Amino acid sequence: MRINQLLTLDLKKLHEIYTREFKEIIDFALHSDTTVSFQTKLISYLDYLDCSDNEVKATLKTIFFYTGEKVYELSTGKNLVVNTCDYLYRFLKNPSDECLIKELTDRKGRVKTDLFLDIYFLLQDFFSSLEKESTEEKGSINQIESAENNNSSTADLSHKKNGLNDEVKSANEQISPDSLTKEIALKAMERWPSSLDKEVQDIALKNKNRMIPLLIKKIEGKSKQSKFNFPEGISDKEKWSMVETWWENYLFHLAMAIRSPEELNLFLDHTLSAETMTLFKKAADKGIPFFTTPYFLTLMNTQEDGYDDYAVRSYVLYSPELVETFGEIKAWEKEDEIVAGKPNAAGWILPEGHNIHRRYPDVAILIPDTIGRACGGLCASCQRMYDFQSGHLNFELDKLKPKESWKKKLERLMDFFEKDPLLRDILITGGDALMSQNKSLKVILDDVIEMARRKKETNKLLPEDKKLREIKRVRLGSRLLAYLPMRIGDELIKVLSDFKKQATEVGIEHVVIQTHFQSPLEITPSATKAIEKILSAGWLITNQLVYNVAASRIGHTTKLRQELNKVGVLPYYTFSVKGFYENHAIFAPIERSVHEALYEKVYGRPDKEKQIELYKELIVAQGDPIKIVSDFQKRYKLPFVATDRNVLNLPAIGKSMTYKLIGYKPTGERILQFKHDKTREHSPVIEKMGNIYIAENKSLADYMKQLEALGEDITLYKDIWKCNTSQTERVFDLFKL
Repeated sequence: MRINQLLTLDLKKLHEIYTREFKEIIDFALHSDTTVSFQTKLISYLDYLDCSDNEVKATLKTIFFYTGEKVYELSTGKNLVVNTCDYLYRFLKNPSDECLIKELTDRKGRVKTDLFLDIYFLLQDFFSSLEKESTEEKGSINQIESAENNNSSTADLSHKKNGLNDEVKSANEQISPDSLTKEIALKAMERWPSSLDKEVQDIALKNKNRMIPLLIKKIEGKSKQSKFNFPEGISDKEKWSMVETWWENYLFHLAMAIRSPEELNLFLDHTLSAETMTLFKKAADKGIPFFTTPYFLTLMNTQEDGYDDYAVRSYVLYSPELVETFGEIKAWEKEDEIVAGKPNAAGWILPEGHNIHRRYPDVAILIPDTIGRACGGLCASCQRMYDFQSGHLNFELDKLKPKESWKKKLERLMDFFEKDPLLRDILITGGDALMSQNKSLKVILDDVIEMARRKKETNKLLPEDKKLREIKRVRLGSRLLAYLPMRIGDELIKVLSDFKKQATEVGIEHVVIQTHFQSPLEITPSATKAIEKILSAGWLITNQLVYNVAASRIGHTTKLRQELNKVGVLPYYTFSVKGFYENHAIFAPIERSVHEALYEKVYGRPDKEKQIELYKELIVAQGDPIKIVSDFQKRYKLPFVATDRNVLNLPAIGKSMTYKLIGYKPTGERILQFKHDKTREHSPVIEKMGNIYIAENKSLADYMKQLEALGEDITLYKDIWKCNTSQTERVFDLFKL
């Protein structure tokens, strides 16, 4: 039976599969009076069958062991009882149990089999690995019975060698032999076009030409006080020509930004469904902002044929879960909740207001009181959606211009960086750092230089054991390279270029635009020109990808890395989407990110020696990133250069992908035990945290069904059920300070 067939089974049908495939386990349940007795038999049974150190056996024992344990789920701040073995016991005894069915029913009224599917795949994996390791039986039935320590019932624990071999053979036949080979993984990149391809450019041009009459009408309806208006009496042809000229001005796109569901549907050629429009009206009623530019909408394919635009569309279209929860959204990054005079969740006391966020000892985020608190569009997966919800971030651009008091406040904020003994990395973001006007951005960067210079001078007067860490890296966080690449004009480049020269003088080694391309479709000719300008100013550009469902499809992220390499952008992080319910529609389980690293990214990951080589060429010699990355790729015959780490941001703690599976919620979502990333510094609070538990918001079965609905061959994803433990990848040498 193939995976897609298994995903459609109800509880009774799945119980029949268990009965046929795992007879001994069914017998354990039927002959046990309590969950504890069943639990003991299972653990003893696994020990009895094991031939060597088997990872899947360890996972099964862990999830059975945790039954009845209470854990503190860090993202919600609530205790969670892990009852996996109890759910399995009750299911095997009676799949029609009404109390069990009620617990297995999700908030949408669906009775979920997902938990038992997950365990089914784990058991299959165990028996398959057992067959490969050895066909000889070890131990005896007496060993099993003694291991129960007199706690078992009188269950029949008999096990016959022939029965086991038949079971293993049958289990192996359940899943298609197809797998994600290197050939398939690399071939899959061809599915995803970039906007440097002619087909995509042709559709984007058609979209633009279709939008220009709409923009003309919109301009005609605006106040004459607007910067963009037509002189009296000019022809339609002249109006068209003026819009064509304005199109290259990022302020035009901000002024013409789409701010309502009706206008969005108009600009998408009335292709949004009635269901989507109803949802959008609910979103508007709840106060969710709408803000996207005409430029970005040209990337969307409104034709019946042509390319798949789901990756960019999922950034503009809101999900029912987001609309349902807006108004009640909590901060995933607990450290971003700041109370004056009190340590944040990471243990740091910060200046008043919402300007500085800090998780790690060596880096802090600066959010200025400028237009930088806005963005070039509202991403549906925004990690700071709660800030838009509260109004700290918004799209009232005129109201966000810096006040007279901002300069004084900025001085106090720089004083914080200057006097802190650990900080050496400042990330200026928002919102979006490049939404700030050039004048405002220059003020901020000038103050950063002066702060770094003062810190350096102070160190000359301090003994060795009292010296402060000096500022070594400055980053500007911006998605405008994808949303509004025409923002990168000559005046901005001069600001960046001047800063780079001064930064070198005061010992700042890394100046970086930290951007966010989500799809190869966002790498347009306009974006490429913007990237080239920034690189010419001596800044590196790194990319952070949000690993949502659209991006998680096979070949998509590897193709994005490849296209970024071509234009000199270095992948930095591949972030799993935060696991709150508002992100349910776009959440790709963490296991898929690990799976992607093991089965796709691995083919472009240079070894340690080559990483150091790339570091010397880009950071020490400061050569042309486009040429260096291209030459490096050709020299070592890499399909792409994977400089990024696949990670999850743990609340208050930081990035990690070091976890193990310890259990399930009744509806099948996995509960993972995390440890912090040992490859970097963490705040002292980590020493008090102990084990960290995170519950995912989507089961693997739900994710697979979603992929299948998108047209994916889900047999190629089947090894996701093997990603039950993981270790965080080491930081690429290029990004070390």
